[in-house]
Amino acid sequence: MPSPSTVLASKVTDAIIDAFGDDARGADPALRPSQFADLQSNAALSLARRVGLAPRDAAQRLIDHLRVEEICAKAELSGPGYINLTLSDRWIARQVSAVAGDGRLGVPRETPQRVVIDYSAPNVAKEMHVGHLRTTVVGDALARVLEHLGHTVIRQNHIGDWGTPFGMLIEHLLDVGEDSAEARRLATDPNAFYQSARAAFDTDPAFATRARARVVALQAGDEETLRLWAELVELSRQYFAAIYSRLGVSLTDADLAGESTYNDDLPRICEELEAQGIATVSQGALCVFLPGYTGRESEPVPLIVRKSDGGYGYGTTDLAAVRHRIGTLHADRLIYVIGAPQALHLSMVWETAREAGWLPPEITPVHVQIGNVLGPDRKILKTRSGAPLRLAALLDEAVATARAAIDEDRPELDEPTRSALAPLVGIGAVKYADLSVGHDTEYVFDLERMVALNGNTSRYLQYAAARLRSLLRKAGVEPEAVGSAITVGEPAERALALLLLDFGEVVSAVGRDLEPHRLCTYLFELAQTFSVFYEQCAVLTAEPEVRASRLALCALTLRVLVTGLDLLGIASPDTM
Repeated sequence: MPSPSTVLASKVTDAIIDAFGDDARGADPALRPSQFADLQSNAALSLARRVGLAPRDAAQRLIDHLRVEEICAKAELSGPGYINLTLSDRWIARQVSAVAGDGRLGVPRETPQRVVIDYSAPNVAKEMHVGHLRTTVVGDALARVLEHLGHTVIRQNHIGDWGTPFGMLIEHLLDVGEDSAEARRLATDPNAFYQSARAAFDTDPAFATRARARVVALQAGDEETLRLWAELVELSRQYFAAIYSRLGVSLTDADLAGESTYNDDLPRICEELEAQGIATVSQGALCVFLPGYTGRESEPVPLIVRKSDGGYGYGTTDLAAVRHRIGTLHADRLIYVIGAPQALHLSMVWETAREAGWLPPEITPVHVQIGNVLGPDRKILKTRSGAPLRLAALLDEAVATARAAIDEDRPELDEPTRSALAPLVGIGAVKYADLSVGHDTEYVFDLERMVALNGNTSRYLQYAAARLRSLLRKAGVEPEAVGSAITVGEPAERALALLLLDFGEVVSAVGRDLEPHRLCTYLFELAQTFSVFYEQCAVLTAEPEVRASRLALCALTLRVLVTGLDLLGIASPDTM
């Protein structure tokens, strides 16, 4: 269901053709909000030079050819050549009633694609830290939005589950015992196990020798070594699943697609690149040198696909992943939600895959670059000791902070209710703070601000949804049982209705541009606009016909808020 700006852009395009002919078709009919009217077209400004008229004269001719009587109450010339279009109350009411009667709330079902999205990607036997937060949360929101738009989304959690560290990890597992308490801690506190293994490797030459030999056995496919490796992976899988459950993200065990997935394909990757002349041996390593990729002193930067010792690195597994996602998963679209510093590496991988014929020209992979989370000192958020902040500890703190805020703001709630609300508010606050800023920008982590009941926070949106539910309960109606007939008269009704018409277009824009913060901005504006409506327009005490219409408007606002928050992966509690 198109938004008002989409509908009127089409009408302006028709008027341009009628007034100036097909040659003027390329003029920009973009519409933008105006403080003077509902919408404002700047089409005449871009058109005037092309048709040899002053902007105001071009605008007036456009107005004369506009056929918007069924949509607009008036069309007026403004300023240097703007056209102000005031939508009619009747048209707005008809459109918003249609949205209220639409199970998808105006969100289009797009031509389906197979979208492969790579996100989260923690390492086996290492604890997830704050650096994993953004890629997990942003990636999951994008996956949800794309699925809602009708696409088949294939999640790929490219975990680090292979390589030289596993030699020392397996040897340490054998030293402490597979059934020991330390081994079982991998499922809850992986860092302790990893650090112990690292300390043994660094201080015990005999242990280091065994660890190196174990890596060789692992790469050679030794059965017992693979069994021990699988045990390490399983314990980490349990840890990942617990974190994802707390975060409320949609990743499952079925989405795990670690580096080990591509082991059998790595020799073939190297053989094909070498056979095509794309990769050459340099200082004993097999490398790809791409034009334009140079470092200091203009030295070429290689993508190493086979190390001088015969091992494989990230570049090789990433190339294998591209080939698998295109050739086996049949992706129409590739999305990588990964830290911004990986931009050069990904670009080289994709260009190499393109050269090799594994990445067809019609598919352009997208790097959704993830910025850093900062502490109050505006440096990367870390513990006092300088170590990366554990994600589990951060979530614990978020829930505790939310509980304190709930205790202060809502002391009348009973203990079970406050206990149940704390994780919904705390986890939601962390996710929303991350999603509400551009994914490629940095932001300062401030839990006190995140759980505030005022401002652009998830708690404010959750409160708005709970407030709407309370209103409908007082009216004695269920949200899904409210009618869809809406009339528009008061300015606050009009403003809320117009904003509700934009929901489908906003969700489409998030799916197209991969920017979840747009949805956050929209939901915040919607909650604010509803608050003004609630203050200025009586609902429960209004005349019967007006009451029914306003209840329908409230029910629609609730559905849009809850749906929008769900697309972000944030819960909407009944009570706040």
